[in-house]
Amino acid sequence: MPLRMKPFCLFLFCLSALKPFAATVTGTVADEKGTPLPFASISVKGTNKGAIANSTGKYSLSLDEGTYVLQCRHVGYKTEEKTVRVNNTNLVVDFRLSEQELKMEEVLIKRGEDPALEIMRKTIAKRDFYNRQTDSLTVDVYIKGLIRSNEIPDKFFGQKIDKSELKKEGIDSTGKGILFLSESLTKVAYKRPGKIKYEVVSSRVSGGGGFGFSFPFFVNFYNSNVQLFSGNVNPRGFVSPLADAAFHYYKFRFEGSFFEGGRLIDRIRVTPRRKNEPLFEGYLQIVDEEWRIHSLNLATNKSQGLDLLDTLRVTQLHTEVEKNVYKTANQVVSLSAKFFGFGISGDFLNVYSNYNLNPGFKKGFFNRILMKYDTAYNRHDSSYWSNLRPLPLEQDERRNFIFKDSLRRADRDSLHSRRYMDSLRRAQKPVQLREFVKGGVIKYFYSPSAVSIYRFDPFLPMGIGYNSVEGFALIANQKLSIQPHKKKKEYELNWNTRYGFSNHHLNSFGAFTIQNREEPFRNRYLQFSGGKRLLQFNRDNPVDPFANALYTLFYKRAYLKLYEAWFGKVEYNNRFENGLRLNLAANYEDRIPVENSTDFSFFKKGEMLLPNHPYELASVPFERHAAFVTSATVSFQPGQQYIQFPRSKVPIGSKYPTFELQYAKGIPTLFNSTADFDKWKFSIYDETNLKLLGTFKYRVSVGGFLNNKHVDIPDFTHFNGNQMFSNWNYVNSFQLAPYYRYSNTERLYGLLHAEHHFNGLLTNKIPLLNKLKWNLVGGTNTFYINRNNYYVEAFAGLENIFKLFRVDFVTATQAQSGHNFGVRIGLGGALGGSISRKM
Repeated sequence: MPLRMKPFCLFLFCLSALKPFAATVTGTVADEKGTPLPFASISVKGTNKGAIANSTGKYSLSLDEGTYVLQCRHVGYKTEEKTVRVNNTNLVVDFRLSEQELKMEEVLIKRGEDPALEIMRKTIAKRDFYNRQTDSLTVDVYIKGLIRSNEIPDKFFGQKIDKSELKKEGIDSTGKGILFLSESLTKVAYKRPGKIKYEVVSSRVSGGGGFGFSFPFFVNFYNSNVQLFSGNVNPRGFVSPLADAAFHYYKFRFEGSFFEGGRLIDRIRVTPRRKNEPLFEGYLQIVDEEWRIHSLNLATNKSQGLDLLDTLRVTQLHTEVEKNVYKTANQVVSLSAKFFGFGISGDFLNVYSNYNLNPGFKKGFFNRILMKYDTAYNRHDSSYWSNLRPLPLEQDERRNFIFKDSLRRADRDSLHSRRYMDSLRRAQKPVQLREFVKGGVIKYFYSPSAVSIYRFDPFLPMGIGYNSVEGFALIANQKLSIQPHKKKKEYELNWNTRYGFSNHHLNSFGAFTIQNREEPFRNRYLQFSGGKRLLQFNRDNPVDPFANALYTLFYKRAYLKLYEAWFGKVEYNNRFENGLRLNLAANYEDRIPVENSTDFSFFKKGEMLLPNHPYELASVPFERHAAFVTSATVSFQPGQQYIQFPRSKVPIGSKYPTFELQYAKGIPTLFNSTADFDKWKFSIYDETNLKLLGTFKYRVSVGGFLNNKHVDIPDFTHFNGNQMFSNWNYVNSFQLAPYYRYSNTERLYGLLHAEHHFNGLLTNKIPLLNKLKWNLVGGTNTFYINRNNYYVEAFAGLENIFKLFRVDFVTATQAQSGHNFGVRIGLGGALGGSISRKM
């Protein structure tokens, strides 16, 4: 080192030596009885430094040498301040908060009414002012999400739960433990009206393998409608106690007031006027004369709009971020639920810091990227998180991070080792013959280059079928998945084999799929399939084979109309980053007509079944022929917003509907094909959450044949009818229409499917229905070809029956047979709606 540099280095060393010592201030926040106060706020007065107590009341705060005033706040308790001197020794500073003493004489009672009414009138009048007070801002949000298991049953739907396997997830033998634990830091940018952008700086999930809970949810009670968890706990949202119509929904009672920081704070008890409305109960603390929220503690439960959860509580503390501008300092959303013997509870903590109310966004800053993950979001070590998090981890949380992270590292490091693979092989139980009948077979094959998984679906209950063509049929479904360790793609071979005991036909076909496993949300795959199979004439498969078997065996009605085909098909599917979805297919079929081979049923033995040929199309012949058909489907939803991951961009929807164009062409002469047609369909569909008014879904379509020189029955335009008591396909079917009566080759037709889910509106005022939480649903399904060929049905029903079912009462008018009436049962509600969307 040159001599002239030594004095400069010595100077830097002296500066570092003069740097003040830092010390850690720790302690516990509890009430006067010593009961811990979870998530109390500890701030350093005059600075932007602070900490949050964890759920056991413990906090930790790092401070440089000096004298500070620590201020401890908790909703419902008197603020306490302590002066501390920090040197090079760690300090323990405990707080014992007393419940807030409320004085009734601070507010005068006028005209004999409760003072709360006047306070709330003035607060509601200033709601818009505080909502619009800030034009733009940025804020850092630390988010910690935790869900605990409190109870796990021994059996679930008759199946024994192997609790020894749960130990790998940190759940003990009593069913208690941490199910989910994550923390993240997200920078939020906002500009009125409604422009928002999230940047995830860092995120971690216990055990890794995910993106954590990185979306801060701003629960804004200055809005009339309050959304919790983005509307997932109640699609209607909840009525804010500060809504314009709040007096219609709530009772308010003045409980007293207290002084804090020279301001008078009024506590208002909030009580719902009626049950079965999406409302809160608890209390608001309002700053007198300023008429703004100081803090709040509000909860809702099953009697006030929750469905799957038992209770949900929101607590907030607001703080001054600039002169006369107050924002949320921290927020906790706590939940609990018990269903099917499972008990869970959880807390989601948001800590807001570094507010900037004049960020000066550059032009184009707000674009369609709603959330962006930093390229190093998941590469931070434990020291980073120790310095970042504003509250200490609890003992079991610390153990959970260490246990699951180490387990994941061990699995990752030893994944390809021979010793690890040998242990996995030994851990597998031998295949037993009874598993082919019930339970199914799963077999893993390990190698240094890939993991292969073989599955055989059990014959019971869905591997045995019955229809009028095959009689009783034995169906074997097998799947082999190959997942290479070092490749982005995975491979899957599905094989279906079925044998009809009445017609003695063997049908067998396979599908080989190549798909990208790193981006499953894009559903990008290339599939080759071929063999011989049974197909419904309507390729949308409106008839459920299991339901058809019951109707045939018990009522001697065979709605399933089938043909056989030797086929070969190539299909490509992709969802692009801009939200465009594309499906291309080329399909060759050698179509073979088949007839009924049995008329067996348990009852009505003297009656004959209708022919397998669709009886409504009896005048249309169906003979053996070849058809080569290509098709393309393109769908796009404009205004897409995206999540930008380090390696990809994912569309997450928009406020606009989806537009879809389908086109199919039958190509004559190629491979002896006789098909010669051009068929199209254009659709617009959407689902709109109208909050308190419910959810509206619709699909509007037009289509027809541009060319119909030669069209066989499988290529007709078919409308999805339903002649059974059950219905599983909504917003794309006609609940009472015959399956093939309206099948056609017309040049133009129009379709409308629309239904409105009231989500508790109206039925919450009807006794018994409001307790059962059965919700009203209504709508229409209509198509029109010409004045001699149309169908209109209207329906009204109830859904969320036992959280699963939906019953519709349907009336229909059709050109050929006049009026009709029927009842249909399907899936709908909190759980049933989710299941039906996946079917």
